[in-house]
Amino acid sequence: QLDEVATEQLESTLDEEVDEVDDDDYGDDDDYGYKETLRNAEARKKATAALFAKAVIPKPVLAEANYLMRTLSDDDQGFMRKSLLVGLERSGGVAKTPNELLRLAAGEGHRFTVHQVASAGMKDGSVTFPLGSVDVEQGARLRFFVRDGSFAKKEVVAVWNGYKKKSLEQAFQTEDENASTKTFNSAGCFFFPTLDRGSKFFGQADYESNVISEFLPSVPSIGGFFSNGVIAALDESDDQVIVHGSASCYALIGSKSNKPIYSPARDKAKKDTIKQKAKEDADTERAVAAEDDKRTSRAKELQLDNDTPAPRSDDGELIVRRREVHSGRALTVSSVQWSVVENTATPTSALEGFMWDKETEIDRFRERVPLANLVSQCKLFEIDPSKPKPRDWVGAIKGAIQENGFVIIPELKRLEPSCGSLRKRYDITKLTKQLVNADAPAFSVNCDSVLFGGSIEDLTKAREKSLSAVLESDNAEDGVIAPPILASDLLLYPYQLYKLRLAGTDAANIIAGALTSKDMLYLTKIAATLKIQIVASVTSEAQIRSLTKMGSGIHALVVSNRNLETFGLDESGKQALSLLQSEALTEFKDKFGTDIPVLVEGRVGIINLDGNGDKMGYLQALKEAGAVGAIVGGGLAANKEDLVENMKVLSKL
Repeated sequence: QLDEVATEQLESTLDEEVDEVDDDDYGDDDDYGYKETLRNAEARKKATAALFAKAVIPKPVLAEANYLMRTLSDDDQGFMRKSLLVGLERSGGVAKTPNELLRLAAGEGHRFTVHQVASAGMKDGSVTFPLGSVDVEQGARLRFFVRDGSFAKKEVVAVWNGYKKKSLEQAFQTEDENASTKTFNSAGCFFFPTLDRGSKFFGQADYESNVISEFLPSVPSIGGFFSNGVIAALDESDDQVIVHGSASCYALIGSKSNKPIYSPARDKAKKDTIKQKAKEDADTERAVAAEDDKRTSRAKELQLDNDTPAPRSDDGELIVRRREVHSGRALTVSSVQWSVVENTATPTSALEGFMWDKETEIDRFRERVPLANLVSQCKLFEIDPSKPKPRDWVGAIKGAIQENGFVIIPELKRLEPSCGSLRKRYDITKLTKQLVNADAPAFSVNCDSVLFGGSIEDLTKAREKSLSAVLESDNAEDGVIAPPILASDLLLYPYQLYKLRLAGTDAANIIAGALTSKDMLYLTKIAATLKIQIVASVTSEAQIRSLTKMGSGIHALVVSNRNLETFGLDESGKQALSLLQSEALTEFKDKFGTDIPVLVEGRVGIINLDGNGDKMGYLQALKEAGAVGAIVGGGLAANKEDLVENMKVLSKL
């Protein structure tokens, strides 16, 4: 029986052409040739109807081929004369569409099994298949095929599209709890083409191999098994195994239990990756250790011998000088004038040396970005709605105090000048996420690069990560604000405040012992214009009295255990306790009340007050002395464990 689907489609198309052209609509005027088009369409319809009536009459196969050949173009006739193949429709293969490519892309498989003609009877017009190759049933639908490279390329792509479609459908089905089948995960592909399906046939080399790599990019495939034929079923739905003379077979293998299949190449690549990562980590650790040693050695250089104490004022405060930049004797050589340094000044205390190094760093920043440029950037930063707005650091602290009575404020810093690196690996984003998970109300980030190994970029990373960590947390709610950040650095100039604002800080720490009252007042006014809260760190009663006289501008007070002359820390913790119980702090509280919270920093969480190993005793003593919280840096890293657990231990108070 002839496959008349295409003829039916042609007849339907001609009917539509006749319906679109109506002779009565145009009258006698036919400037555009509509009547001629109508007559041609009707003539073609009648001719096609006659041919169709003739075609449905059963005829021998070769007669059908000759009839079909007369309707084809010269190129297609050349294909048929060169190699004529016969396709027999498979049982249940009647498709909704005659398009073979659409059927393959939908995962429905081939509609016809194609066979090569062994011989033809010229008298009766019959064709003979190879002995035993196929059983032809009466009434089976037949279609003629030719070998065409361009169509074969489309067929290969359609077959793999159908496979991917079926794989996705199977994956969705197995997600159902009642699904009894497991998803097949291919672990390898064997590719078996016949000898005639090469670069000459497809017009390019390795065409089918490239298609396999495109659809299975992570699955290794093996080819090169060229053969004279393929013995296989046409697809999964066909039980009949036959010999295909011109075909390609794709055999996918996988684990029945879905266990990963061992791959020597993949295992070697994995080991190489681990080895390379270990080498990179070792190089990074060596580089970090070298930087840490450089900073700790610089801190030791700044620590003076006890035999040469630093000069102090009448109230016992260190006398610190700013760096001399114009010292030296002018020397002219030819037309060039040089400045020869004579009697180079040396710092009299660790704080003074720290200040000089910081001034040198700020000068380098100013050379790259002048202050006027930085101020303009801050103005644009303020009006940009996409940029972060300042948050209430002190307000968050007060809220935690009202809830818990005593608050632990974690500080993130790379190293401590007196003892070196605090952590083997300082990952600011990872530590910030742990702080958010530990429900820290606020935290501090040390961004000093001279002695503490920090950077201004640490602030930006910490702010961005804290916001994303809050959004990713399970208890995230509408209106939840990420914990605000305090920037800990040696502030000497307004230039630094502008940089901190652009980095996204909410508050900034100033060391009262490094600034005069005039400088502190100026910095607090600049900070107020930038909406940055100021947290003052004090180490003596004189500094507390200076802040009391200054009045407004300070939002929080930090009593420190640090010795500014050596920049070391009081391991006993008595310095902070003494300041908490001093008359100067009592006067400060009488003036400001509870508006300015009093915190403590320096070896908190490490100091063992009673010598019995209980580190909570010092925290209890601080609370009883009037402190409402503590900034803890090294104490959280002392146990070398998860920061969240350390926070929970210190927060038990």
